[in-house]
Amino acid sequence: MVILYILLVLVAVILARTLMFTPKKAEDRERPPVEQDRDASIRNLAELVKCKTVSYYDASLEDDAEFEKLVGKLPELYPNVCKTCTMQRFDGRGLLFRWQGKSGGEPAVLMAHYDVVPVEEEHWSKPAFEAIIEDGVMWGRGTLDTKATFNGILSGAENLIRQGFRPERDVYFAFSGGEEINGPGALNIVKYFQEQGIEPSLVIDEGGAVVEDVFPGVTGPCALIGIAEKGMLNLEYAVNGAGGHASAPAPHTPVGKLAAACKRVEDHPFKLHFTKPVLEMFDTLGRHSSFLYRMIFANLWAFGWVLDLLTKKTGGELNALLRTTVAFTQMRGSKAPNVIPPSASMVANLRLNPADSMESAVSYIRGVVKDPDVELNILGGMEPSRVSRTDVEGWRIVCDAVSGAWPGCIVSPYLMVQCSDSRHYGLISDRVYRFSAMDMSAEERHMIHGNNERIRLDAVCRAVEFFMRVMKQL
Repeated sequence: MVILYILLVLVAVILARTLMFTPKKAEDRERPPVEQDRDASIRNLAELVKCKTVSYYDASLEDDAEFEKLVGKLPELYPNVCKTCTMQRFDGRGLLFRWQGKSGGEPAVLMAHYDVVPVEEEHWSKPAFEAIIEDGVMWGRGTLDTKATFNGILSGAENLIRQGFRPERDVYFAFSGGEEINGPGALNIVKYFQEQGIEPSLVIDEGGAVVEDVFPGVTGPCALIGIAEKGMLNLEYAVNGAGGHASAPAPHTPVGKLAAACKRVEDHPFKLHFTKPVLEMFDTLGRHSSFLYRMIFANLWAFGWVLDLLTKKTGGELNALLRTTVAFTQMRGSKAPNVIPPSASMVANLRLNPADSMESAVSYIRGVVKDPDVELNILGGMEPSRVSRTDVEGWRIVCDAVSGAWPGCIVSPYLMVQCSDSRHYGLISDRVYRFSAMDMSAEERHMIHGNNERIRLDAVCRAVEFFMRVMKQL
Protein backbone atom coordinates (compact mmCIF):
# COMPACT_ATOMS: atom_id res chain seq x y z
CA MET A 1 0.00 0.00 0.00
CA VAL A 2 2.83 2.38 0.87
CA ILE A 3 4.57 1.60 -2.41
CA LEU A 4 1.36 2.28 -4.37
CA TYR A 5 0.90 5.60 -2.56
CA ILE A 6 4.49 6.62 -3.37
CA LEU A 7 3.98 5.70 -7.03
CA LEU A 8 0.76 7.74 -7.20
CA VAL A 9 2.50 10.75 -5.65
CA LEU A 10 5.40 10.34 -8.09
CA VAL A 11 3.06 10.20 -11.08
CA ALA A 12 1.14 13.23 -9.80
CA VAL A 13 4.34 15.23 -9.40
CA ILE A 14 5.53 14.31 -12.90
CA LEU A 15 2.18 15.22 -14.48
CA ALA A 16 1.94 18.49 -12.54
CA ARG A 17 5.44 19.53 -13.58
CA THR A 18 4.64 18.61 -17.18
CA LEU A 19 1.42 20.63 -17.24
CA MET A 20 3.22 23.65 -15.80
CA PHE A 21 6.09 23.30 -18.28
CA THR A 22 4.64 25.70 -20.84
CA PRO A 23 6.28 28.36 -23.04
CA LYS A 24 7.45 31.44 -21.21
CA LYS A 25 5.65 34.63 -22.11
CA ALA A 26 7.56 36.40 -24.84
CA GLU A 27 8.05 40.16 -24.83
CA ASP A 28 5.28 41.54 -27.01
CA ARG A 29 6.46 44.75 -28.58
CA GLU A 30 6.59 46.23 -32.03
CA ARG A 31 9.97 46.30 -33.72
CA PRO A 32 10.15 48.89 -36.50
CA PRO A 33 11.49 47.78 -39.89
CA VAL A 34 15.03 48.61 -40.92
CA GLU A 35 15.89 49.93 -44.36
CA GLN A 36 18.77 48.63 -46.42
CA ASP A 37 19.96 48.77 -50.00
CA ARG A 38 19.16 45.16 -50.87
CA ASP A 39 20.76 45.30 -54.32
CA ALA A 40 24.02 46.55 -52.80
CA SER A 41 23.95 43.86 -50.09
CA ILE A 42 23.66 41.15 -52.74
CA ARG A 43 26.17 42.75 -55.10
CA ASN A 44 28.75 43.12 -52.32
CA LEU A 45 28.50 39.48 -51.30
CA ALA A 46 28.95 38.41 -54.91
CA GLU A 47 32.18 40.41 -55.14
CA LEU A 48 33.48 38.75 -51.96
CA VAL A 49 32.66 35.28 -53.24
CA LYS A 50 34.61 35.94 -56.43
CA CYS A 51 37.79 36.25 -54.36
CA LYS A 52 39.33 32.76 -54.04
CA THR A 53 40.37 33.12 -50.42
CA VAL A 54 40.99 29.41 -49.89
CA SER A 55 43.05 28.52 -46.84
CA TYR A 56 45.20 25.39 -46.57
CA TYR A 57 47.23 23.87 -43.77
CA ASP A 58 50.01 23.82 -46.37
CA ALA A 59 50.52 27.56 -46.82
CA SER A 60 52.34 27.04 -50.13
CA LEU A 61 48.99 26.15 -51.70
CA GLU A 62 47.40 29.48 -50.76
CA ASP A 63 47.08 32.40 -53.15
CA ASP A 64 48.01 35.53 -51.20
CA ALA A 65 46.92 37.71 -54.11
CA GLU A 66 43.30 36.56 -53.72
CA PHE A 67 43.27 37.50 -50.03
CA GLU A 68 44.77 40.90 -50.83
CA LYS A 69 42.25 41.31 -53.62
CA LEU A 70 39.39 40.93 -51.14
CA VAL A 71 40.92 43.42 -48.70
CA GLY A 72 41.53 45.84 -51.58
CA LYS A 73 37.88 45.69 -52.59
CA LEU A 74 36.56 46.79 -49.18
CA PRO A 75 36.82 50.58 -49.78
CA GLU A 76 34.92 50.13 -53.04
CA LEU A 77 32.21 47.89 -51.57
CA TYR A 78 31.82 49.62 -48.19
CA PRO A 79 33.01 53.21 -48.74
CA ASN A 80 31.26 54.74 -45.72
CA VAL A 81 32.66 52.08 -43.40
CA CYS A 82 36.19 52.58 -44.68
CA LYS A 83 35.92 56.38 -44.37
CA THR A 84 34.35 56.34 -40.90
CA CYS A 85 36.16 53.42 -39.24
CA THR A 86 39.85 52.89 -38.63
CA MET A 87 41.35 49.58 -39.75
CA GLN A 88 44.30 47.64 -38.35
CA ARG A 89 45.89 44.51 -39.76
CA PHE A 90 47.29 41.66 -37.68
CA ASP A 91 49.45 38.65 -38.43
CA GLY A 92 47.34 35.69 -39.52
CA ARG A 93 45.28 37.84 -41.91
CA GLY A 94 43.44 39.54 -39.07
CA LEU A 95 41.45 42.70 -39.84
CA LEU A 96 40.06 44.95 -37.11
CA PHE A 97 37.76 47.91 -37.82
CA ARG A 98 36.85 50.32 -35.04
CA TRP A 99 33.63 52.33 -35.33
CA GLN A 100 33.98 54.96 -32.61
CA GLY A 101 30.87 55.52 -30.53
CA LYS A 102 29.48 58.72 -29.04
CA SER A 103 30.60 57.90 -25.51
CA GLY A 104 32.61 55.35 -23.55
CA GLY A 105 31.49 52.05 -22.13
CA GLU A 106 32.24 48.46 -22.95
CA PRO A 107 32.45 47.96 -26.72
CA ALA A 108 30.85 45.27 -28.86
CA VAL A 109 32.70 42.95 -31.25
CA LEU A 110 31.11 41.50 -34.39
CA MET A 111 33.12 38.69 -35.96
CA ALA A 112 33.39 36.67 -39.17
CA HIS A 113 36.07 34.95 -41.22
CA TYR A 114 36.68 35.55 -44.90
CA ASP A 115 38.72 32.45 -45.74
CA VAL A 116 36.99 29.38 -47.17
CA VAL A 117 37.70 25.67 -47.46
CA PRO A 118 38.93 24.10 -50.73
CA VAL A 119 36.52 22.93 -53.42
CA GLU A 120 36.41 20.03 -55.85
CA GLU A 121 35.05 21.95 -58.80
CA GLU A 122 34.30 18.82 -60.82
CA HIS A 123 31.58 17.94 -58.31
CA TRP A 124 29.89 21.35 -58.49
CA SER A 125 26.90 22.05 -60.73
CA LYS A 126 28.05 25.66 -61.19
CA PRO A 127 31.45 27.37 -60.80
CA ALA A 128 32.40 27.81 -57.16
CA PHE A 129 33.86 31.32 -57.43
CA GLU A 130 31.70 33.16 -59.94
CA ALA A 131 28.77 34.01 -57.62
CA ILE A 132 26.20 32.99 -60.22
CA ILE A 133 22.68 34.10 -59.32
CA GLU A 134 19.73 32.06 -60.59
CA ASP A 135 16.18 31.69 -59.30
CA GLY A 136 16.79 33.83 -56.23
CA VAL A 137 19.91 31.90 -55.18
CA MET A 138 23.62 32.81 -55.22
CA TRP A 139 26.06 29.94 -55.80
CA GLY A 140 29.59 29.96 -54.46
CA ARG A 141 32.05 28.79 -51.85
CA GLY A 142 31.76 30.90 -48.73
CA THR A 143 28.23 32.12 -49.36
CA LEU A 144 27.19 30.38 -46.14
CA ASP A 145 30.52 30.01 -44.34
CA THR A 146 30.98 32.91 -43.64
CA LYS A 147 31.17 35.60 -46.27
CA ALA A 148 27.43 36.21 -45.85
CA THR A 149 28.15 37.10 -42.22
CA PHE A 150 31.19 39.19 -43.17
CA ASN A 151 29.00 41.05 -45.66
CA GLY A 152 26.12 41.24 -43.19
CA ILE A 153 28.27 43.12 -40.71
CA LEU A 154 29.87 45.54 -43.16
CA SER A 155 26.75 46.12 -45.27
CA GLY A 156 24.78 46.67 -42.09
CA ALA A 157 27.23 49.31 -40.93
CA GLU A 158 27.38 50.83 -44.41
CA ASN A 159 23.61 51.33 -44.43
CA LEU A 160 23.51 52.77 -40.91
CA ILE A 161 26.36 55.22 -41.53
CA ARG A 162 24.66 56.40 -44.71
CA GLN A 163 21.45 56.94 -42.70
CA GLY A 164 23.34 59.10 -40.18
CA PHE A 165 23.44 56.58 -37.34
CA ARG A 166 26.31 56.44 -34.85
CA PRO A 167 26.45 53.96 -31.97
CA GLU A 168 26.66 55.06 -28.35
CA ARG A 169 29.63 52.77 -27.68
CA ASP A 170 32.54 51.61 -29.81
CA VAL A 171 31.86 48.73 -32.19
CA TYR A 172 34.68 46.56 -33.50
CA PHE A 173 34.46 44.43 -36.63
CA ALA A 174 36.97 41.60 -36.19
CA PHE A 175 37.72 39.39 -39.19
CA SER A 176 40.09 36.49 -39.72
CA GLY A 177 41.48 35.11 -42.96
CA GLY A 178 42.54 31.79 -41.46
CA GLU A 179 39.74 30.42 -39.30
CA GLU A 180 39.37 27.26 -41.37
CA ILE A 181 42.93 26.22 -40.49
CA ASN A 182 42.88 27.45 -36.87
CA GLY A 183 45.06 30.37 -37.90
CA PRO A 184 46.31 32.99 -35.40
CA GLY A 185 44.45 36.03 -36.76
CA ALA A 186 41.60 36.03 -34.25
CA LEU A 187 43.90 35.20 -31.34
CA ASN A 188 46.20 38.09 -32.25
CA ILE A 189 43.22 40.45 -32.18
CA VAL A 190 42.23 39.13 -28.75
CA LYS A 191 45.79 39.68 -27.51
CA TYR A 192 45.54 43.27 -28.74
CA PHE A 193 42.31 43.73 -26.78
CA GLN A 194 44.04 42.33 -23.69
CA GLU A 195 46.97 44.73 -24.09
CA GLN A 196 44.55 47.65 -24.45
CA GLY A 197 42.43 46.58 -21.48
CA ILE A 198 39.35 46.19 -23.69
CA GLU A 199 36.64 43.89 -22.31
CA PRO A 200 33.71 43.51 -24.74
CA SER A 201 30.16 43.62 -23.46
CA LEU A 202 29.06 41.57 -26.45
CA VAL A 203 30.76 39.32 -29.02
CA ILE A 204 28.91 37.72 -31.93
CA ASP A 205 30.47 35.10 -34.17
CA GLU A 206 29.31 32.28 -36.44
CA GLY A 207 27.46 29.37 -34.88
CA GLY A 208 23.79 28.51 -34.73
CA ALA A 209 21.11 29.57 -37.17
CA VAL A 210 17.34 29.68 -37.56
CA VAL A 211 16.44 26.05 -38.21
CA GLU A 212 13.48 23.68 -38.12
CA ASP A 213 12.96 20.06 -37.04
CA VAL A 214 16.16 19.84 -34.99
CA PHE A 215 14.64 19.39 -31.53
CA PRO A 216 12.37 16.51 -30.48
CA GLY A 217 8.71 17.46 -30.73
CA VAL A 218 9.31 21.02 -31.99
CA THR A 219 8.40 21.73 -35.61
CA GLY A 220 8.49 25.54 -35.73
CA PRO A 221 11.56 27.67 -36.51
CA CYS A 222 14.12 27.92 -33.71
CA ALA A 223 17.00 30.39 -33.51
CA LEU A 224 19.84 28.54 -31.80
CA ILE A 225 22.48 30.79 -30.27
CA GLY A 226 25.59 29.06 -29.00
CA ILE A 227 26.67 30.17 -25.54
CA ALA A 228 29.59 27.72 -25.50
CA GLU A 229 31.38 25.35 -27.82
CA LYS A 230 32.82 21.91 -27.27
CA GLY A 231 36.54 21.32 -27.17
CA MET A 232 38.42 19.14 -29.63
CA LEU A 233 41.10 16.48 -29.31
CA ASN A 234 42.86 14.41 -31.95
CA LEU A 235 44.08 11.27 -30.23
CA GLU A 236 46.40 8.68 -31.77
CA TYR A 237 46.29 5.04 -30.67
CA ALA A 238 49.57 3.27 -31.53
CA VAL A 239 50.75 -0.34 -31.16
CA ASN A 240 54.27 -1.59 -31.83
CA GLY A 241 55.23 -5.22 -32.46
CA ALA A 242 57.80 -7.46 -34.08
CA GLY A 243 56.11 -7.52 -37.45
CA GLY A 244 56.78 -10.40 -39.78
CA HIS A 245 55.24 -12.59 -42.44
CA ALA A 246 51.49 -13.01 -42.39
CA SER A 247 51.76 -16.78 -42.78
CA ALA A 248 52.59 -17.34 -39.12
CA PRO A 249 50.84 -14.62 -37.09
CA ALA A 250 50.81 -14.21 -33.34
CA PRO A 251 47.41 -14.50 -31.64
CA HIS A 252 47.02 -10.69 -31.70
CA THR A 253 48.63 -8.43 -34.29
CA PRO A 254 49.03 -4.65 -33.86
CA VAL A 255 46.03 -4.14 -36.12
CA GLY A 256 44.01 -6.65 -34.09
CA LYS A 257 44.89 -4.88 -30.84
CA LEU A 258 43.77 -1.57 -32.34
CA ALA A 259 40.52 -3.11 -33.57
CA ALA A 260 39.79 -4.39 -30.06
CA ALA A 261 40.57 -0.98 -28.57
CA CYS A 262 38.30 0.72 -31.12
CA LYS A 263 35.41 -1.59 -30.26
CA ARG A 264 35.85 -1.09 -26.51
CA VAL A 265 35.81 2.70 -26.88
CA GLU A 266 32.73 2.65 -29.13
CA ASP A 267 30.96 0.25 -26.76
CA HIS A 268 31.64 2.51 -23.75
CA PRO A 269 30.55 6.09 -24.58
CA PHE A 270 31.51 8.95 -22.33
CA LYS A 271 29.26 9.83 -19.41
CA LEU A 272 26.27 12.06 -20.08
CA HIS A 273 26.43 15.60 -18.66
CA PHE A 274 23.58 18.13 -18.43
CA THR A 275 25.65 21.30 -18.83
CA LYS A 276 24.35 24.87 -18.54
CA PRO A 277 23.92 25.42 -22.31
CA VAL A 278 22.01 22.17 -22.70
CA LEU A 279 19.82 22.68 -19.62
CA GLU A 280 18.87 26.18 -20.82
CA MET A 281 18.11 24.78 -24.29
CA PHE A 282 15.91 22.03 -22.83
CA ASP A 283 14.15 24.54 -20.60
CA THR A 284 13.44 26.81 -23.58
CA LEU A 285 12.62 24.42 -26.43
CA GLY A 286 11.25 21.64 -24.26
CA ARG A 287 8.33 23.88 -23.30
CA HIS A 288 7.30 24.03 -26.98
CA SER A 289 7.58 20.29 -27.50
CA SER A 290 4.90 17.58 -27.69
CA PHE A 291 3.42 16.30 -24.43
CA LEU A 292 5.61 13.19 -24.17
CA TYR A 293 8.83 15.13 -24.69
CA ARG A 294 7.63 17.89 -22.37
CA MET A 295 7.23 15.24 -19.72
CA ILE A 296 10.84 14.14 -20.22
CA PHE A 297 12.36 17.63 -20.34
CA ALA A 298 10.30 18.88 -17.39
CA ASN A 299 11.41 15.90 -15.30
CA LEU A 300 15.01 15.18 -16.19
CA TRP A 301 15.52 14.05 -12.59
CA ALA A 302 13.21 11.14 -13.39
CA PHE A 303 13.83 10.55 -17.10
CA GLY A 304 17.44 11.53 -17.65
CA TRP A 305 18.29 7.86 -17.97
CA VAL A 306 15.88 7.63 -20.93
CA LEU A 307 17.82 10.30 -22.81
CA ASP A 308 21.05 8.58 -21.85
CA LEU A 309 19.97 5.24 -23.31
CA LEU A 310 18.35 6.77 -26.38
CA THR A 311 21.30 8.95 -27.35
CA LYS A 312 23.84 6.18 -26.74
CA LYS A 313 22.03 4.03 -29.29
CA THR A 314 21.18 6.64 -31.90
CA GLY A 315 24.16 9.03 -31.75
CA GLY A 316 23.64 12.18 -33.81
CA GLU A 317 23.18 15.80 -32.79
CA LEU A 318 21.30 15.26 -29.53
CA ASN A 319 23.92 12.79 -28.35
CA ALA A 320 26.68 15.27 -29.25
CA LEU A 321 25.04 17.86 -27.00
CA LEU A 322 25.09 15.56 -24.00
CA ARG A 323 28.50 13.91 -23.93
CA THR A 324 32.02 13.86 -25.28
CA THR A 325 31.95 12.02 -28.58
CA VAL A 326 34.60 9.86 -30.25
CA ALA A 327 34.83 9.41 -34.03
CA PHE A 328 37.54 7.12 -35.40
CA THR A 329 38.73 8.72 -38.62
CA GLN A 330 42.11 7.32 -39.69
CA MET A 331 44.03 3.99 -39.61
CA ARG A 332 47.54 3.00 -40.72
CA GLY A 333 49.06 -0.45 -40.93
CA SER A 334 51.15 -2.50 -43.32
CA LYS A 335 51.94 -1.43 -46.87
CA ALA A 336 51.52 -5.01 -48.11
CA PRO A 337 48.64 -7.46 -47.62
CA ASN A 338 50.95 -10.33 -46.59
CA VAL A 339 53.08 -8.42 -44.07
CA ILE A 340 52.27 -7.94 -40.39
CA PRO A 341 53.21 -4.32 -39.65
CA PRO A 342 55.80 -3.68 -36.94
CA SER A 343 53.62 -0.76 -35.92
CA ALA A 344 50.07 0.33 -36.55
CA SER A 345 48.02 3.33 -35.51
CA MET A 346 44.59 4.90 -35.68
CA VAL A 347 43.30 8.36 -34.91
CA ALA A 348 40.09 9.44 -33.24
CA ASN A 349 38.60 12.92 -33.23
CA LEU A 350 37.01 13.72 -29.87
CA ARG A 351 34.62 16.60 -29.27
CA LEU A 352 34.85 17.48 -25.60
CA ASN A 353 31.81 18.20 -23.47
CA PRO A 354 32.25 21.33 -21.31
CA ALA A 355 32.31 19.04 -18.26
CA ASP A 356 35.37 17.21 -19.64
CA SER A 357 38.92 18.26 -20.54
CA MET A 358 41.68 16.90 -22.75
CA GLU A 359 43.36 15.37 -19.70
CA SER A 360 40.21 13.76 -18.31
CA ALA A 361 39.25 12.44 -21.77
CA VAL A 362 42.61 10.71 -22.26
CA SER A 363 42.37 9.24 -18.77
CA TYR A 364 38.91 7.87 -19.51
CA ILE A 365 40.02 6.36 -22.84
CA ARG A 366 43.02 4.72 -21.17
CA GLY A 367 40.74 3.16 -18.57
CA VAL A 368 38.38 1.84 -21.24
CA VAL A 369 41.06 0.40 -23.53
CA LYS A 370 42.81 -1.44 -20.67
CA ASP A 371 45.68 -2.54 -22.84
CA PRO A 372 49.21 -1.39 -21.96
CA ASP A 373 50.35 -2.19 -25.50
CA VAL A 374 48.11 0.58 -26.88
CA GLU A 375 49.93 3.89 -26.57
CA LEU A 376 47.87 7.10 -26.54
CA ASN A 377 49.37 10.24 -28.07
CA ILE A 378 47.74 13.67 -28.23
CA LEU A 379 48.17 15.07 -31.74
CA GLY A 380 46.49 18.39 -30.97
CA GLY A 381 43.39 19.89 -29.51
CA MET A 382 41.71 22.65 -27.57
CA GLU A 383 39.78 22.75 -24.33
CA PRO A 384 36.01 23.48 -24.26
CA SER A 385 35.19 27.17 -24.34
CA ARG A 386 34.04 29.34 -21.49
CA VAL A 387 30.26 29.30 -21.01
CA SER A 388 28.62 32.68 -21.64
CA ARG A 389 25.92 34.35 -19.60
CA THR A 390 22.29 34.73 -20.63
CA ASP A 391 21.27 37.13 -17.84
CA VAL A 392 22.98 40.20 -19.31
CA GLU A 393 22.24 42.99 -21.79
CA GLY A 394 24.35 41.41 -24.54
CA TRP A 395 22.15 38.32 -24.62
CA ARG A 396 19.02 40.49 -24.67
CA ILE A 397 20.37 42.51 -27.62
CA VAL A 398 21.03 39.38 -29.67
CA CYS A 399 17.61 37.90 -28.85
CA ASP A 400 15.84 41.14 -29.72
CA ALA A 401 17.64 41.39 -33.07
CA VAL A 402 16.72 37.80 -33.89
CA SER A 403 13.07 38.39 -33.00
CA GLY A 404 13.02 41.46 -35.21
CA ALA A 405 14.59 39.76 -38.22
CA TRP A 406 12.73 36.43 -37.84
CA PRO A 407 9.41 37.22 -36.15
CA GLY A 408 7.78 34.32 -34.37
CA CYS A 409 10.83 32.06 -34.10
CA ILE A 410 11.81 30.56 -30.73
CA VAL A 411 15.14 31.91 -29.49
CA SER A 412 17.20 29.46 -27.47
CA PRO A 413 20.71 28.96 -26.11
CA TYR A 414 22.55 25.84 -27.22
CA LEU A 415 25.93 24.14 -27.13
CA MET A 416 27.89 24.46 -30.35
CA VAL A 417 29.53 21.14 -31.25
CA GLN A 418 31.92 22.65 -33.83
CA CYS A 419 34.88 24.94 -33.15
CA SER A 420 35.16 28.61 -34.09
CA ASP A 421 37.42 31.63 -33.60
CA SER A 422 35.10 32.89 -30.88
CA ARG A 423 36.61 30.45 -28.37
CA HIS A 424 39.58 32.84 -28.04
CA TYR A 425 37.30 35.59 -26.72
CA GLY A 426 36.63 33.59 -23.56
CA LEU A 427 39.91 35.10 -22.37
CA ILE A 428 38.29 38.54 -22.17
CA SER A 429 34.51 38.07 -22.06
CA ASP A 430 31.76 35.83 -20.74
CA ARG A 431 29.28 37.32 -23.22
CA VAL A 432 30.24 35.54 -26.45
CA TYR A 433 27.33 34.42 -28.64
CA ARG A 434 27.55 32.18 -31.69
CA PHE A 435 24.88 32.86 -34.30
CA SER A 436 25.36 32.86 -38.07
CA ALA A 437 22.45 35.23 -38.79
CA MET A 438 20.80 32.98 -41.38
CA ASP A 439 17.77 30.73 -41.64
CA MET A 440 18.89 27.44 -43.14
CA SER A 441 17.19 24.24 -44.21
CA ALA A 442 18.76 20.84 -43.49
CA GLU A 443 19.90 20.74 -47.12
CA GLU A 444 21.59 24.12 -46.83
CA ARG A 445 23.34 23.14 -43.59
CA HIS A 446 24.84 20.14 -45.36
CA MET A 447 26.25 22.40 -48.08
CA ILE A 448 28.64 24.03 -45.61
CA HIS A 449 32.10 22.69 -46.51
CA GLY A 450 30.33 20.56 -49.13
CA ASN A 451 29.56 20.77 -52.83
CA ASN A 452 27.23 23.31 -54.44
CA GLU A 453 27.25 25.73 -51.50
CA ARG A 454 24.68 28.45 -52.12
CA ILE A 455 22.47 30.95 -50.32
CA ARG A 456 19.03 32.41 -50.93
CA LEU A 457 19.12 36.11 -51.71
CA ASP A 458 16.53 36.73 -49.02
CA ALA A 459 18.91 35.16 -46.50
CA VAL A 460 21.69 37.50 -47.66
CA CYS A 461 19.53 40.53 -46.86
CA ARG A 462 18.18 39.02 -43.64
CA ALA A 463 21.76 38.71 -42.34
CA VAL A 464 22.29 42.41 -43.04
CA GLU A 465 19.03 43.23 -41.24
CA PHE A 466 20.07 41.21 -38.18
CA PHE A 467 23.34 43.07 -37.77
CA MET A 468 21.65 46.42 -38.35
CA ARG A 469 19.23 45.57 -35.54
CA VAL A 470 22.14 44.62 -33.28
CA MET A 471 24.11 47.80 -34.02
CA LYS A 472 21.11 50.08 -33.52
CA GLN A 473 20.98 48.88 -29.91
CA LEU A 474 24.65 49.60 -29.21
